[in-house]
Amino acid sequence: MDYSKLPSKEIERLSRSIQPGAWAIEPERPLSTLLGSCVAVCLFDPQARLGGLNHFMLPNMGRNQHGDVDSLLSGDYAMESLLNALLQKGAKKPRLNAKAFGGGTIIDTRAGSLSVGMRNANFTKEWLDREGIPLMSSDFLGPWSRKVLFLPGTGDAYCRRMLTNMATAEVIAREEQAYAETLAKRQRPAENKIELF
Repeated sequence: MDYSKLPSKEIERLSRSIQPGAWAIEPERPLSTLLGSCVAVCLFDPQARLGGLNHFMLPNMGRNQHGDVDSLLSGDYAMESLLNALLQKGAKKPRLNAKAFGGGTIIDTRAGSLSVGMRNANFTKEWLDREGIPLMSSDFLGPWSRKVLFLPGTGDAYCRRMLTNMATAEVIAREEQAYAETLAKRQRPAENKIELF
């Protein structure tokens, strides 16, 4: 089926929905996600005609002795998982390109702190740059939630900004807050204990 010829509402109806903290690769079936502060990255190999999408958040955790787990629990894990899965299916890293969306101001943060959305957007750009994967298009930040549709067989991505009404904002904030709490509760790395003998 050529999904690219369908109206966006039909693509959305037939899509596989990706929840916060998840990622997927599909050979043809469209992937979709709803974003607030989170970011979704679409990675695509045009020669292999293979793509995937993730949905992640860097949790709004204060820096402490375990501050490094912040990105390890979410952003790095989500990006590495998607990248490795694509490579295992035959994609080649030098051919990959990316499209990325999200980082809206949905979850309030403390005054003076860098917003979760801004941190997510900055992390995404830095990670792609570090890995040498070109960011072909993006839509970051702002007061919007976003609906993203990705066609993994063609690499086409559609992003619809949505003015967030109170009901939608509450649903997105609740989902993202629950996701952030699961990240914060994950077991921290054990302290290095050295026993001298």
